[in-house]
Amino acid sequence: MIEELARPVGQSDIAGLADVLIDAVDGGASVSFLAPLSADRAQQWWRDTLAGADGRAAFIVARDDAGIVGTVQLHPAWAPNQPHRAEIAKLLVHRRARRRGLGRALMDYAEARARRAGFTLLTLDTKRGDSAERLYEGSGWVRAGLIPEYALNPDGSPGDTVIFYKQLRPQIGSRESG
Repeated sequence: MIEELARPVGQSDIAGLADVLIDAVDGGASVSFLAPLSADRAQQWWRDTLAGADGRAAFIVARDDAGIVGTVQLHPAWAPNQPHRAEIAKLLVHRRARRRGLGRALMDYAEARARRAGFTLLTLDTKRGDSAERLYEGSGWVRAGLIPEYALNPDGSPGDTVIFYKQLRPQIGSRESG
């Protein structure tokens, strides 16, 4: 099941989000943190991120019977001259739930949510060589460039980042397409 979290987010969902984040870091994903990432630090990061986010931001999760297994964020651009643009952040799928299409399903949900909100341009970045890079390329995202040694991997080694964008068009047959 995929859904948008309503804020304020309860402690059980904070713990579930933290578990997915910790698993991503433990698995080598370059998602802003160095290993090891403690549960307390991960939960505090989620609390701060949720509390500090623009009210128009969307926090989307995938759940299974055990709880949250994936997440992605949609953040509207802050600049007044960019009301048409949003950023996709922190697409994370727990390793126990991978290879089931959850990454693509979360991205499809985020893109549909962005369309409903009136966004026509999305941007994101990802670690070069990561499985997410292939997911984005296969989902119609356009590679804008590569920044060498942009961020550190969880083990402290430098990693390259790929920047992507996607222009959203109304879907045929939807109310948005007229």
